[in-house]
Amino acid sequence: MPLNGKITVFLLDDHEVVRRGVHELLSVEDDIEVIGEAGTVADALARIPAIRPDVAVLDVRLPDGSGVEVCREIRSQNEDIKCLMLTSFADDEALFEAIMAGASGYVLKAIRGSELLSAVRDVAAGRSLLDPVATARVLERLRHGGAKSNDKLAQLTVQERRILDLIGEGLTNRAIGERLHLAEKTIKNYVSSLLSKLGMERRSEAAAYVARKQAERQNR
Repeated sequence: MPLNGKITVFLLDDHEVVRRGVHELLSVEDDIEVIGEAGTVADALARIPAIRPDVAVLDVRLPDGSGVEVCREIRSQNEDIKCLMLTSFADDEALFEAIMAGASGYVLKAIRGSELLSAVRDVAAGRSLLDPVATARVLERLRHGGAKSNDKLAQLTVQERRILDLIGEGLTNRAIGERLHLAEKTIKNYVSSLLSKLGMERRSEAAAYVARKQAERQNR
């Protein structure tokens, strides 16, 4: 908590009307200050680490990616930044991704204004809003569903496996390129290939897949 006692918040949502509404809701509170906004994953990843809000309120689905990716990336850099996922859809897979990315909360956009304010304050105070029963259900379902994916994993080349693991660490294509000494465009092509082989469309799905595999190994 900053010295002035205010909870600093960053908003990520591609809908300006939604951002403005949440901004106005939060800003009238004496103990909350909105210090930044973004409408894309790229903009959020550039701004959040620099201004270091106490809480990042992140839309799950965005035009250029997922708020879960943003959560995973910024918490890998600074665990003091708490993430509150805000979504229009109740989705077990997205909930699992949020849990594994280190999010402190996952709430629907249909939430009442007073409940959102409470959620921001709870997350800032270090409390988790993730329902333990729902969390256990999601992890159990995904654990038992993981065996079918082993055949797909075997289709990946050694390089694709390495890149998949790095995606699981939350690295961007540029960061993976730097790690492997390859051009960012080359990494993008590898990512497209491995997603196709795994039957996935988004890199957030691949990151969740890696996290699920790690969870399975830890629970054996």
